Amino acid sequence: MGAVHTGLYVIMGVSGAGKTTIGSALARALGVEFLEGDLLHPSSNVQRMAAGIALTDNDRRPWLIAIAQRLRGAKQSGIGLVVACSALKRSYRDLLRSRGAADVQFVYLAGDRPLIAERMAERRDHFMPPGLLASQLASLQEPARD
Repeated sequence: MGAVHTGLYVIMGVSGAGKTTIGSALARALGVEFLEGDLLHPSSNVQRMAAGIALTDNDRRPWLIAIAQRLRGAKQSGIGLVVACSALKRSYRDLLRSRGAADVQFVYLAGDRPLIAERMAERRDHFMPPGLLASQLASLQEPARD
């Protein structure tokens, strides 16, 4: 029997960057659970986004706390977890570290605007409309070494 993987990963980037595709593949490769962070959004957030209204930091806070709780639970249980979460701002990533797990690793998926817009336009059954890409890109603070 192989070693149990206990790493914690947040696959981050704007909507349409490929977080779900890459995150679920990584989780399968590591033999750990994959969590689609969008499923933890309060219904009010989903309704706002579906209506083309960008979320504020206050809107995102309960969602980020819910994700942090899942990271903390995995850490305390000694199991690995891969989470898809936009984590657009440094303050969001800091919250995930401080309230979740300090050793969480962020995997940033970057892409050029035309490619991401094309992916978003082709998606079906997703609440995030392509019109919100501009607000996501405006909010994005790319991760740095610090």
